[in-house]
Amino acid sequence: MAHFLLPFTLSLLSLTSPATTKPATTTPFKLGAEKLSHFQFYWHDIQSGSNPTSIGIVKPPPNTPAATGFGTVNMIDDPLTEKPENSSQMLGRAQGFYGLASQEEMGLIMVMNFVFMTGRYNGSTLTVLGRNPVAQKVREMPVIGGTGLFRFARGYVQASTYSLNMQTRDAVVKYNVYVLHY
Repeated sequence: MAHFLLPFTLSLLSLTSPATTKPATTTPFKLGAEKLSHFQFYWHDIQSGSNPTSIGIVKPPPNTPAATGFGTVNMIDDPLTEKPENSSQMLGRAQGFYGLASQEEMGLIMVMNFVFMTGRYNGSTLTVLGRNPVAQKVREMPVIGGTGLFRFARGYVQASTYSLNMQTRDAVVKYNVYVLHY
C-alpha cells in the first residue's frame, strides 16, 4: 500500500506546484470577425479501374451479413470537383477513411479532411467526423475543425448522392458545406 501512496502523493504535488500554475497569456494571434461560408462541391469515391481513390483496408468477418458490410473500412484520397463530372476543375481532395459501422443499415462512420488546393483556401483544411446513413436522401455530418484559414472552424456538411454505380461501387456525392470560421 505504501508503494502506491508515495507515487500518488508525488503526482498530486506536481499538479499543485507553482511552476505548473502560471497565469494564461494572451492569444498569440488575432482571430478577427467570425463569418459563415458556404461551399458546394462533388466528392468522387472511385473504387474501380487502375487508379482507385478508395481502397478496402479492412474486410468484414465471414459471418457478417452482406447487406450491411459491417466492419468494412476504406481509405480514401477522393477528388473534390466543382461539378459532378470527373473532368471538372479539381478544388481539392477528401483524405481519410470511412467504415461500415451499422449492423442494421448501410451506415458509415466518416473521418476525412477536405484539403483545398485552389483559390483563397489553398492549403487550408476542414475536418468532418460523423455518421453517414447512405440510404437517406440528405445526410448531415459535423465539421469539427480545420487548419489554415479554417482554424477554429465548426459547422456541418450535407451530403446527397448524385450518382452510384452498383457494379463498380463508384459514387459521386454532392456536398454542401456550411462552416463558421474566422
